[in-house]
Amino acid sequence: MTRLFAGSVAATIGAAAALRYHQIGLTLSHYDARGHLIVARRIIDSLTPGWQQIGAVWLPLPHLLNVLPVQIDAFYRSGASAVAISVASFVLATAAIAWIVLQLSESPPAALAAAAVFALNPNVVYLQATPMTEPLLLGLTTLGVALLLAWTGARSRTASADARAVRPRTATVGVVLALACLTRYEAWPVTCTALAAALWTRWRRGDSLASSTAAVMRVAVYPTAAILAFAVFSRVVVGQWFVSSDFFVPENKAQGLPMIAIDEIVWGARALSGRIVIVIGIAGSAALLVAGVFRRRHASALIALSLAATAVVPWAAFMDGHPFRIRYMVPLMAMEAVAAGVLIEFVGRVFQARHPGDPERVAPRTVRTALAMLVVGAALYELHPFDANAPMVLEAQWDRVNAAPRHEITRCLQSRYHGESIMASMSSLGHYMQETSREGFTLRDFLHEGNGDIWLAALNTPRLYAGWLLMEEKAEGGDMLAKRARENPEFLRGFSRICEGAGVALYRRQNRIANVNR
Repeated sequence: MTRLFAGSVAATIGAAAALRYHQIGLTLSHYDARGHLIVARRIIDSLTPGWQQIGAVWLPLPHLLNVLPVQIDAFYRSGASAVAISVASFVLATAAIAWIVLQLSESPPAALAAAAVFALNPNVVYLQATPMTEPLLLGLTTLGVALLLAWTGARSRTASADARAVRPRTATVGVVLALACLTRYEAWPVTCTALAAALWTRWRRGDSLASSTAAVMRVAVYPTAAILAFAVFSRVVVGQWFVSSDFFVPENKAQGLPMIAIDEIVWGARALSGRIVIVIGIAGSAALLVAGVFRRRHASALIALSLAATAVVPWAAFMDGHPFRIRYMVPLMAMEAVAAGVLIEFVGRVFQARHPGDPERVAPRTVRTALAMLVVGAALYELHPFDANAPMVLEAQWDRVNAAPRHEITRCLQSRYHGESIMASMSSLGHYMQETSREGFTLRDFLHEGNGDIWLAALNTPRLYAGWLLMEEKAEGGDMLAKRARENPEFLRGFSRICEGAGVALYRRQNRIANVNR
């Protein structure tokens, strides 16, 4: 009942937030939100449709889930189907967080408080109202950790009826973790640390090291197979086992400085959650670490602590010079919520140890309930689920200032367009391609990197393959077409500049050369 209640409240909050952000025009304000719709759509709607269009920079699961719905123009233009996936993921994550805390504490008030800390966070609430992939990551990683806790037998024999459940199958745990690993890269370190913690838990509880290793390996084979399959796919599609560079310009002050990168992550997490809530989260995380390492009975606490491993990916990215994005710290909010719930139980047990003369445990229950109310009160004080000025909401609007100038380019193109291919880099202008769908353009109208050999040939002589060129000339020094034009004077031969705006330039082919793509 605890999980059901938490999920029901989350569904109400999630649906209300999705409606609110749709009404004020923020559903697709983040350029990556439109980019994810583009990738899902192009698998079928493309000059060269097929499985290669899935791409190899973003992981495939979110796009595969949405590939059929976004072929409907209304869903593609509004992002409604992807938002539905995000809201469902938010509900799943909230219920899974309550389940994790319930397994570790056997305290419904602590579990509900943890769910509230997560579900009230305006940055999480905003992301689940968009087509972004973080909600699906949060749903699958928290569910995977909850299942792994149940699989290792985290609940004690005296657990409440609400906490008891049939131990999940090994395949179920493995498949959920594998799906998480096909959603976002943050799931990879979470899965690795969770499985290592599961091995530690089984060994600490009396299983031999050999049997513990064998059992965990039966779970690990699923996410391992998923990661290897993606690596092979990446090698086939783009010629690399793992794409880790060439899609951003290094500009972070933390480049090559690990402590500065950590400081950026801590600053981002504090900005996302507030000073009081993050202190509660840090204290709860410390309690999980101490209990998991030093208390045999509570060794499974380290499995829950594995959610903190989502920080590994932004840390490594910032070390490589990736621009700071506060969005990369949002997955840490799940760890913060779990830690808050665990801290309630930890303080409750300390109180109980100091009052052993209460045979009915009335006082400890009252203390836990009071602590849960205090944590929820702190969350309500610092977190407002529909806060339009939350850091994530503000970051998502960075590109809004460019929308109107780009619309003028679309009008300029539309007034002269007669069906010729439009050559543009999807890595830099994919979000703009999605915008043009409102004026009737489809992805088949664009020639982009996903079109393989046609694209490569067009990079040498674009006038033979495209009637139009679209270039991003300013952001990150310009896209590959802009750089090509600067380096090769012949690249733009036969094209004339028609209009420009927001750093984007539109070129039209002067002479009528047969379009080999048509």
